Amino acid sequence: MQTIPGIELSHDATHLATTEKQLLLSRLLAQLAHEIRNPLSSLDVHVQLLEQDLAAMAPQAGQEFAGRLEIIHGELHRLENLVKQFLRLAGPSVPALAAVEIGKVIAHVCALLEPEAAGRKIEIAARIEDNLAPILADVGQITQALLNLTINALQAIGRGGRIDIDATRADTFVVVEVRDSGPGLPCEKLTAIFDPYFTTKPQGSGLGLWIAQQIATAHGGVIQAANAPDGGAIFTLRLPLRRIAQ
Repeated sequence: MQTIPGIELSHDATHLATTEKQLLLSRLLAQLAHEIRNPLSSLDVHVQLLEQDLAAMAPQAGQEFAGRLEIIHGELHRLENLVKQFLRLAGPSVPALAAVEIGKVIAHVCALLEPEAAGRKIEIAARIEDNLAPILADVGQITQALLNLTINALQAIGRGGRIDIDATRADTFVVVEVRDSGPGLPCEKLTAIFDPYFTTKPQGSGLGLWIAQQIATAHGGVIQAANAPDGGAIFTLRLPLRRIAQ
């Protein structure tokens, strides 16, 4: 069969560009992980010292702030896991699978983003289908994916609006939809929206949706983006239901 030199050259050039982008991304993620890990360690130490100071100086205040300090510890731990994930995302990602109730993950994401949403006059509403079966997943990664999708919705709306997060079962998948009342997605950009570094926001990094897609793919799932008929964007995360050993 005869080959066409122009087409072959184009294929090689595309492959080289993709490889170069992956190498650049690997370097970026490794550098980002290193830069974040040091202040995270310092923050963790100082939060522990703050707890000790509160317990010594004002025991009652320490008890009052225990809940907030616990949230800080939890978020620091999640960020440390995110740093490790940055390093893994440069290569094949292997989730640490366990039984995960998607409703609890969504509730956690809503609780984390509620203060910022309230400050922007944005309502976040979640609806979980009754008796939704647990999925076999990495809870930290799935939390990160849903956080990224919801943060993207918050940024798209700006101020005053609504975000709906729905979780249902469809055949052998759990389907999570994140819908916002923002301006929607440019139709000509739908095919590029999950590319690394692609962003329509002046201060966006262009990595949030890409990371969410990488997480979905590592779980055998997929994320799709579309515009709702009545306005706004819809991001649909589909995760496979797998048999969980009892």
